[in-house]
Amino acid sequence: MAYADVREYTHLSDEEVEEIGRELDEIRAEVEASRGQADRDYVLRIITLQRRLAAAGRITLFASMFPPAWLLGTALLSTAKILENMEIGHNTMHGQWDWMNDPEIHSSNWEWDTTQPAEQWKHSHNYVHHQFTNVLGHDNDVGYGILRMSRDQKWTPYNLGQPVYNFLLAAFFEYGVALHDLDIEAIRKREKDPKVLKKQLKQIADKIGRQGLKDYVVYPALTGPAFFHTLSANFTSNIVRNFWSYMIIFCGHFPDGAVHFSEEELEDETRPEWYLRQMLGSANFEGGKLLHVMSGQLGYQIEHHLFPDLPSNRYAEISVKVRDLCKRYDIPYTTGPLHRQYGQVLRTIMKLSLPNRRTKENPEAPSPRSRRLHDHERPGRRSELGKWSPAPAQV
Repeated sequence: MAYADVREYTHLSDEEVEEIGRELDEIRAEVEASRGQADRDYVLRIITLQRRLAAAGRITLFASMFPPAWLLGTALLSTAKILENMEIGHNTMHGQWDWMNDPEIHSSNWEWDTTQPAEQWKHSHNYVHHQFTNVLGHDNDVGYGILRMSRDQKWTPYNLGQPVYNFLLAAFFEYGVALHDLDIEAIRKREKDPKVLKKQLKQIADKIGRQGLKDYVVYPALTGPAFFHTLSANFTSNIVRNFWSYMIIFCGHFPDGAVHFSEEELEDETRPEWYLRQMLGSANFEGGKLLHVMSGQLGYQIEHHLFPDLPSNRYAEISVKVRDLCKRYDIPYTTGPLHRQYGQVLRTIMKLSLPNRRTKENPEAPSPRSRRLHDHERPGRRSELGKWSPAPAQV
């Protein structure tokens, strides 16, 4: 179910909420003050690596008529595209590297290797999604206008096809993202300004045309007799990138424990309450350094939603402080192995293809410490630890 009041959900006092906001502001200030050469070196190394991988993949595909070369070239190009989208493009357009004042790595100039124009992405993602995270009716990322991801969303017979829609969205995720800023729901309700819609559609068509020309005409043509083999390798690389990006993003927002909110939560919402909503509406996944780099550090989705414009390479150290804060205030910190998080996402998609009366709610979110220790108490009563024991989370 969607919650209308983050304070009521957490059972924190006004003083505690304000203190949490103060501590998170301090974390931000500490990281901002310590940004320097090590962070600069990190992003430059990643960009250099990505470009070398892309070049190696393109060169290898000159021999794409031979299966081993096709496989190697496709793997290199897929890796390069994932790095460009996740660790470089996504984070650069969040303004994570703007402090460097480098025009080549600046949110105002970066245009990423995917079909959505950067200008539209920065509105639909940076502003709409990150400002209204998991608020039903405001955050279009909740199902991308295609999938029913909350029991509070109205069921229609259309939702029976969710398993199919989900597969198609994953395979062609860049196109789903490209259409994201159009606001499909507003178009359905005929609330979209036709002039704005026409302008956006033209931008998208131009970007899709440039991407298609690059991947499916120019680069394949450069390989001469290997044209169709190279074309298929480029197409496969895009599909691999799409599936990976889709999985990472969905695992950060829809596993068990990622809470949805109703629009009432936005009324007079304070900065500390916004922080709380970001922590409760996001989910992390666990893994090694390579996995986090390949996912754009979005295995730390909670930290990313708290501080979307801080350098991604700092999220690991930030997560230690955020996890400690959650423990001290009995706030759920949703995390788990990638395979488990994605399994929960798939289960939710399948279940919500059916009417609510046909299914049971997903298991509650990871319990706050006080509820685990005092699960015999009724919701809302003070435990011996002096903390509130929140009512079971329903997602």
